[in-house]
Amino acid sequence: MDAITPQPRPCWIAGRPEQGAREITVHHPYDGTEVAAVAVPGPEQVERAIAAAAGVAKEFRQTPAHVRAAALEHVSRALAEREEEIAETITAENGKPLKWAEIEVRRAVSVFKFAAEEARRFDGDLQRLDTDANGAGRMALVRRVPRGPVLAVAPFNFPLNLVAHKVAPALAVGAPVIVKPASATPLSALLLGELLAETDLPDGAFSVLPVRGGDMATLVEDPRLPVISFTGSTGVGWSLMDSAPRKHVVMELGSNSAAIVCADWTDLDYAASRIATFGNYQAGQSCIAVQRVIVHRDVADAFVPKLVAAVSALKTGDPHDPEVEVGPLIDLDNAVRVKEWIDEAVSAGAKLHVGGGQSGTTVEPTVLEGVPADSSVWKQEVFGPVLAVSVVDSVEEAFVQANDTEYGLQAGVFTRDVQVAFAAAAELEVGGVIVGDVPSYRADQMPYGGVKGSGTGREGVRSAMEDFTEERVMVLTGIRL
Repeated sequence: MDAITPQPRPCWIAGRPEQGAREITVHHPYDGTEVAAVAVPGPEQVERAIAAAAGVAKEFRQTPAHVRAAALEHVSRALAEREEEIAETITAENGKPLKWAEIEVRRAVSVFKFAAEEARRFDGDLQRLDTDANGAGRMALVRRVPRGPVLAVAPFNFPLNLVAHKVAPALAVGAPVIVKPASATPLSALLLGELLAETDLPDGAFSVLPVRGGDMATLVEDPRLPVISFTGSTGVGWSLMDSAPRKHVVMELGSNSAAIVCADWTDLDYAASRIATFGNYQAGQSCIAVQRVIVHRDVADAFVPKLVAAVSALKTGDPHDPEVEVGPLIDLDNAVRVKEWIDEAVSAGAKLHVGGGQSGTTVEPTVLEGVPADSSVWKQEVFGPVLAVSVVDSVEEAFVQANDTEYGLQAGVFTRDVQVAFAAAAELEVGGVIVGDVPSYRADQMPYGGVKGSGTGREGVRSAMEDFTEERVMVLTGIRL
C-alpha cells in the first residue's frame, strides 16, 4: 500500500480551511530542518477572500458587541490552553528561544482578552453644541464605525503576537480582516485561524493568506480593502504606502532604540542587565531592541565592564533549550549582514569588547564601543544582537546623539532626576520614553508607535481600534440640555 503524503497546512479562505494552488516549506532558522509545508492560495482563492470580506463588512459591523467579545474571549482562552504547543511552533518557525516564545503566547492571550473588554466599551461620545449661540438646542452624537475590511501584513519576528495586535482590534470593532503573515513564519497565524474558526464569527470575517509576489500586490491595491496595517521594514512600509495612496495605511516600521545611562543612576548592575537582555532577547530582532547605549562619562568606567559581563553571560544555542536566551537570526543572509556590519565598525576604529563571531545563522551577542557615527551599526537598524556604546559628557549631548537617527520609536533613560526625565520626554524625538528602564515590550493597553521613520500608526489595542474606524456624527436638534 502506498504511503499517504501529508497535506500542507491549510490556508484560511473566508473562515474555512483550504488547500492552495501551491505550497511553501517552512524551515527551522537554527538548523535548517523542515518544519512544515504550508498551502499557498492562488489568485482565485485570494479573490474569494477579498470578496467575502467586502460582502460581510456591513453585516459584521452591525454584529452586537457581546458576540464579537465572546469570539475574542474564546481565542484568548484557547491560546492559554495550548500555550506549550504554540510556543513550540513559534520557536520552530522563528528560532526565538522557547522562554521568549512562551512570553509571546501569554502576550497574545492578553491582547485578545483586552480586545474583548474594549469591544464592550468602545462606544461613541455626546458633545453639546450650545457653546455657541447658533448651536442652542443641539447635541452631537459622535460614533466610530469601521472604515472597512483590514489587510493585516505581519512580520516574522513576533509571528503570533503582532498578528494578534492587528486581528484582535479589527474584530473588536467589527471589521473583517485578511492576514498576510510573513513568508518565513506563517504557522502561528494559520494556527490562529484555526482558533478563530471555532467561534461564531460570520463567514468572511477573517482569512489567512500566506501569499507573496503578484497576489500580495493584489491585496495591497484592491480598493475593497481600504485599510492596511503593516509592521515590518522601513523600505517595504513606505513602498507599500506608495502603492496604496488612497488607502488608510498605518505602519510600525524600524528603529534603533537608544538607552541613556545618566550620571545620577546608581544601580549600574540593573541597567547593565536590562540593556544586555533587551538588546539581545530576540537575537536583536525586535523593533524596540536596544541598539545604541549612551553613557555619561562619570559612570562609564564602572558601567561598561558590567554591561560586557552581562552580555557575556547570555547563553546562545539551540532555542528549544530552556536555558538559551539568544537564538539564531531568521536566516543566513541576515546573519552574514550583521557580521559584515560588525566588521565594518571594527575596521573603522570601534573597540570590540565581546562577541563579533558568526556561526551559520547565529551571531554572538556583541558589544562595541566608539563606533563611528556613520557606521551601519549606529545609523541603521541592525536587527541583530549588537550593542554600540558611546560615552558623552552631558545629558544634552546624550539627547543629541539619541536623536541623530532617521528612526524614532522608543528610548530608555536611566535617571532618578525628574527634571531630566521630563526633559527627555520633551527633547527625544521618539514615540515613547521609558524612564528607569529600557524599551522591552509593547504595552497592549497604551498607544505604541513612533515618529520620523518609525511609522504612522499605533499598535496598542485601543489605538488600533481607533485607527481602523472613523468618526460619524449625528446632530440632534430641539434638545433641552
